[in-house]
Amino acid sequence: MRFGFPDMDVNRLGEKSAAVRDIVHACSLPVLVDCDDGYGDEKNVTHTIHTYDDLGVAAVFIEDQRSPKKCGHMGGKHVIAPKDMINKLKAAILARRNADTLFILARTDALAVNGLDDALRRAEMYLKAGADGIYIEGPESVQQLRTIGREFKGKPLAVSILEGGGKTPWVPPDEMHAMGFNMLLYPTTLLFRETKAVLRALEDLKAGRPMPEDESVTMLQFEKFVDIAYWKAIEQRIIPMGERIRQTFNKIVKKTA
Repeated sequence: MRFGFPDMDVNRLGEKSAAVRDIVHACSLPVLVDCDDGYGDEKNVTHTIHTYDDLGVAAVFIEDQRSPKKCGHMGGKHVIAPKDMINKLKAAILARRNADTLFILARTDALAVNGLDDALRRAEMYLKAGADGIYIEGPESVQQLRTIGREFKGKPLAVSILEGGGKTPWVPPDEMHAMGFNMLLYPTTLLFRETKAVLRALEDLKAGRPMPEDESVTMLQFEKFVDIAYWKAIEQRIIPMGERIRQTFNKIVKKTA
């Protein structure tokens, strides 16, 4: 959404951390960051964790794809050996400043590559290696979701649902929670809707049509979203103070002139 690139390892830590910094500064909610494959070996993983820890993110996940990685719901993926992923996880765990403030999820993409059994085996190994939670990417049926949820019931368990063409079927959140999933990721839901809205707006502009009121917020509504009242309060508090300082300074200058 920010760069206009596909999720195929085109942009990496430098570009993504800049976006994360802006998100953290603009939002008071806990932020979960996709760290892809950690961007290299244990040294790179350490640098990645330090970067996001310093930015104040609440959680990250690292996956066991082989570089160059792809979107988890694309074909043609490859995974590294479990021992190599475990080394990355150990590096991430050692690199974080505080276990209470940075939650580390281990993601496996092995389901699409080697099947569900290997994905479950890897997930268990990653938890034993010290990951705070597990994230199995790309279940292709409700039955697979139920199996994963049953295997890791009661443990921090994530899954992503890519609306608009992903592999994992849509299941209502309350049913997902009942199966054992307590972290649900919807990475395309906003992106795809926003893309459609942009295309529609451009078509209207090209055709000379005004913006439909039912497809947009108003200026007043938008100002509430960006908290204009907060910034106006700063103006009202600081500007008079600045005027008082100026007046005091002028009096001092006159007395010493």
